[in-house]
Amino acid sequence: MQITASMVKELRERTGAGMMECKEALSEAKGGFDDAIAILRKKGLAAVAKRAHRETSEGIVGSYIHPGGRIGVLVEVNCETDFVARTDEFQQLVKDLGMQVAASAPRFLGREEVTEEILSKEREIYRDQAARSGKPEKVLDRIVEGKMEKFYSEACLLEQPFVKEPTMTVQELVSSHIAKTGENIKVRRFCRFVLGESVEA
Repeated sequence: MQITASMVKELRERTGAGMMECKEALSEAKGGFDDAIAILRKKGLAAVAKRAHRETSEGIVGSYIHPGGRIGVLVEVNCETDFVARTDEFQQLVKDLGMQVAASAPRFLGREEVTEEILSKEREIYRDQAARSGKPEKVLDRIVEGKMEKFYSEACLLEQPFVKEPTMTVQELVSSHIAKTGENIKVRRFCRFVLGESVEA
């Protein structure tokens, strides 16, 4: 199948990848856009893995105030250089992450932050629910693990579906920016404020 310039342009707009990378991915996928996107994601993830050890001491603390002023978010995102931190793309990423936190109310950054106490409690609840519904003992563990994955995808920011593009996770969004900038990027922390919400001592 012939790969046209308009096909390459559309793929570039959808993924942010380079022109030659898009052309090669489309050729490999025989013109299929979804397959080409999957190919680019895999290549991007490989590049991301190579950069994961690099130090990220620059970046910005961004804020997002939801319309109406009842929810506000602060988020710190780190990168390797001040040059990248000042780009429109990086600042848009930080804004998108703030909006994500406002909309989806994650409790943790990643699954490694979830305490063993919380995990044990969640597993106990899911096992009890499955047992009460009459599921046989031999499938309970599988059901519990499936529900735990759903728990992570709701409670952990990096594993949540991205609100603007639910087919990708927040981690995949960050990874796509790593691939574009050629720098390691890390979401360090976030804080979500809700007007009138009680503060635990």
